[in-house]
Amino acid sequence: MLTNTKPNLNNLYLLTLLIQSFLHMKKFLFAFFLIALFASCEKDSTRRTNNPYLPNYGFSVVLNLNLPSYSGLLTPVNPVAITIEGDIHLLVMKISDNQYNAWNGNCPNQTPTACSRLSISGSDGKCNCDDQFLYSLFTGIGQNATYPLVNYRVEALGNNTIRVYN
Repeated sequence: MLTNTKPNLNNLYLLTLLIQSFLHMKKFLFAFFLIALFASCEKDSTRRTNNPYLPNYGFSVVLNLNLPSYSGLLTPVNPVAITIEGDIHLLVMKISDNQYNAWNGNCPNQTPTACSRLSISGSDGKCNCDDQFLYSLFTGIGQNATYPLVNYRVEALGNNTIRVYN
């Protein structure tokens, strides 16, 4: 019986080419994945600062919901108007157990004036100026309005406290 003890060089060559192709494809797939990841990311700050009427104040405030002025936020769909640091106006509403929405309390389609501060009308924010835009406190969208409400981040800290910040 005749046996071949030498390895088949052709098969070894094909195996080497297969490994090289796999490594090359792995680099390509990794690069494609990174490009897709970066292309799909939305820059959060542009969503908040693209309104030409409202300044972008940096702030962070912790609200103790056990205090009478914020106790409305213990139940869902009961918005509360809040003013902090003298000139930052917020509309905050509890949506579900640990989800809150916080919006800039000025009409986003006007330069801040005495009448542009939003008032609460049910689960909406109402502009008190002549245009009287009405904005949903669930979505921030206003009927026939060019700009939506400017939203802020809300973090539930526990023990009936939340942090609102941008």
